Amino acid sequence: MARRTVAAALAALAGAAAAVTAPAPAQAAAPGGKDVTAVMFEWNFASVAKACTDELGPDGYGFVQVSPPNEHIQGGTWWTAYQPVSYRIGSKFGDRAAFRSMVDTCHAAGVKVVADSVINHMANASGTGTAGSSFSKYDYPGTYSAADMDDCTSPVTNYADRWNVQHCELVGLPDLDTGEEYVRKTIAGYLDDLLSLGVDGFRIDAAKHIPEADLADIKSRLTEPGAYWKQETIGAAGEAVQPSEYYGTGDVQEFGYAYDLKRVFDSENLAELRNFGAAWGLLPSDRASVFVTNHDTERGGGTLTYKDGARYTLAHVFMLAWPYGSPDVHSGFEFGDKDAGGPGNGQVNACYSDGWKCQHAWREIAGMVGFRNTAAGAAVTDWWDDGGNRIAFGRGDKAYVVINHEGSALTRTFRTSLPAGDYCDVQSGRGVTVDSAGQFTATLAADTALALHTGARTCGGSSGGGDGGGGTTATGASFHVDATTRWGQNIYVTGDNAALGGWDPAKALKLDPAAYPVWKLDVALPAGTGFRYKYVRKDANGLVTWESGADRTAAVGTTGLLALNDT
Repeated sequence: MARRTVAAALAALAGAAAAVTAPAPAQAAAPGGKDVTAVMFEWNFASVAKACTDELGPDGYGFVQVSPPNEHIQGGTWWTAYQPVSYRIGSKFGDRAAFRSMVDTCHAAGVKVVADSVINHMANASGTGTAGSSFSKYDYPGTYSAADMDDCTSPVTNYADRWNVQHCELVGLPDLDTGEEYVRKTIAGYLDDLLSLGVDGFRIDAAKHIPEADLADIKSRLTEPGAYWKQETIGAAGEAVQPSEYYGTGDVQEFGYAYDLKRVFDSENLAELRNFGAAWGLLPSDRASVFVTNHDTERGGGTLTYKDGARYTLAHVFMLAWPYGSPDVHSGFEFGDKDAGGPGNGQVNACYSDGWKCQHAWREIAGMVGFRNTAAGAAVTDWWDDGGNRIAFGRGDKAYVVINHEGSALTRTFRTSLPAGDYCDVQSGRGVTVDSAGQFTATLAADTALALHTGARTCGGSSGGGDGGGGTTATGASFHVDATTRWGQNIYVTGDNAALGGWDPAKALKLDPAAYPVWKLDVALPAGTGFRYKYVRKDANGLVTWESGADRTAAVGTTGLLALNDT
């Protein structure tokens, strides 16, 4: 469209600045020694802040990615947040004050903040936005008008045509003319406003629909042009726009990584992962932002999801142990309706309740964040596989992981480069001793993993381990029960011991569904404790169903965790 003079819209962005500075080198990978990002999809800002303090900081996450913070259309679906109305900080996840408070709280916990940023398009609707702004398609008073949109007002239809991809409307969403001076300055002003609130980086939604030169120009205008920057650029053979075009601006989300992991964990052999990465045709490691799943792919079926049980969990173990790319851990919610938004308007009262999955906090995943932080910079060593779905490898003298993705147990003596001594398996919370030859013997149940690192030498403290700590209980019981559930149902355990709730279902302990349909929980109990217990099922309405039959009985040994495999 015709260019226009810069108007007063930038003044509406509180604290915004559009100073033009010299371009800085593109941030090639998540900065700092902690490169794992927890993607808190549809979490409101208050809930993210609490997670930073309670879990993300202690477990060693370097970043948290939050949903788009700007004003958008109203509605209960998740995709309303991806239809901007203005660049005012006021979304369904919280207002400006809540956003700033979240950023400050996460920083205090040692976690940097990445904002999901929708700058390719505006809303395909009319009405009143989440911050009270009136708007209609192509007219967003105080921000943009029809003069700021691209000439093409029909949907993108031909991904082999660069102009069609980058100038027409993605699923009918009004496409911003990012080649226009006013649009570039307005977007830069919005991103600068977020930087002024303490944001450390951006995920650029639908980046492949924006010419790379336009993004580079916008980024060069920021007060911090070296801010972390990762771009959603889905690559496919034969398409006109390819992810490699965006290396000069920042990281690129490597969707092929997630597609390949799904295929291998579903139907191929883990032994094939020995050279996983660029040798498979994936992006260079220092440019790749990787994930097992994200909010789009888990709804589209192209990647593993929480519904895949142990395959999903073990894929995360591999991703966090393997030295390729900068990993994202998606933390979302259960869904039947693919359009449904987060439960309770993004309010997370407790993990594993109201449908919130809290994948970032699953012991099998959280424990691997400390593993990755400890192993940073160390090459892969001591690879072993059985030619099928059992693999093991080390990260120099820093860490070692074993993955058993078979239907039966694995018992083996493993050779590592670890220093001799005691370690805590951050997968199970059990102690492991490595001898003077760097060897240890262990038994892994079907579809489980074992992970050791030099930052977790004793089993005690947090599950994930900050910069590398780990472990759980010294003595007690490790409950495992096979139970299928419906939407809103969860499995609990209670018993005659006060630590198990004293037979009071209101005080029963919730088991972790990370390896669904197997539910797990470790409970600390004194050595020698005998107890009776039962499992109970609770639904979303509070209805409690006790398991049938006689009480189960068990007694804790003198050391370690008593494994109760009630499957």
